[in-house]
Amino acid sequence: MSTADGPVTLVTGGGSGIGAAAARLLLGRGHRVAVTGRSAERLEGFAAETAAGDALLAVPGDTSEPGAVAAAVDAAVRRFGRLDHVVANAGYSTHDTLADGDPGEWRAMLLTNVLGPALLIRAALPALRGTRGRVVLVGSVAGIKSTPGSMYSVTKTAVTGLAENARVLLTGSGVGVTLVAPGRVESPFWDSRENGMPEGPALTSEQVAESIAWVLAQPAGVEINSVVVRPSGQVR
Repeated sequence: MSTADGPVTLVTGGGSGIGAAAARLLLGRGHRVAVTGRSAERLEGFAAETAAGDALLAVPGDTSEPGAVAAAVDAAVRRFGRLDHVVANAGYSTHDTLADGDPGEWRAMLLTNVLGPALLIRAALPALRGTRGRVVLVGSVAGIKSTPGSMYSVTKTAVTGLAENARVLLTGSGVGVTLVAPGRVESPFWDSRENGMPEGPALTSEQVAESIAWVLAQPAGVEINSVVVRPSGQVR
């Protein structure tokens, strides 16, 4: 379980799905964890479920708002004394296409899925430079194999580019950057889709969390730049 001197990891979108699974797994492996999310109620429920006590910090806030992101980073550093890793996980899909989607909803999705991770990197860099920590950006195979007409796919393509851009920027600084791009995952991501999750093989959030934890556990001097993880049987 988490220890008083364990690594400190901040996970955005940590109240459910992949974010919650990652936070839960990291707590169990000795990390102290800060989680963010828009729903204070959901974060409170997650904190109660984990019963992690002082090892878990829940910070409600919108990851597309610069002030909220900076406040979450500051809160984690104040509580735990340092910051070793950040996991930019918060994101969602409008589940529509360029032909029939709502541009207003696209704007909000773009801000969350693309601006949010960039804001987290910017806010966390001073602390991460000090600890020679790691950044994990949760992308998607939809950002590697484009889904025709999907603006969500466009946002995740941008996250793929952001990961490489940040990696080049930070090479030599001691701060590692990794893109973790999962395939189809059984999670609340699909709740807003009219017909729910499509049929076919799917990963669990816990399986994706294992990939994130593996990246963070690499020894100093080792950088994993990209991890693509699909369920067995998924073609694209």
